[in-house]
Amino acid sequence: MSEPTQKYSITMPRDIAEAARARSGPSGLSSYVAAAVARQIERDNLNDLIQVAEAEHGAITEEEVQALRDQLHQARKQQRQSGADAA
Repeated sequence: MSEPTQKYSITMPRDIAEAARARSGPSGLSSYVAAAVARQIERDNLNDLIQVAEAEHGAITEEEVQALRDQLHQARKQQRQSGADAA
């Protein structure tokens, strides 16, 4: 069962609205905009968590960010190799 919906009126620049309409496909503009807003809320919530964590533990350094990116890249590479080996 899907969530109840309500109709809203929003204002946005015409070029953004037309680009969104062109990309929305069969699901329609409302679904496309709802998904974009949901992603923004997730980002906002994540930024709130980051601020709390940094206030408690200090800022994350660029070196720490790069090390985590490297770990993620390596994990994805291993996952692709495991999938290819299983095939």
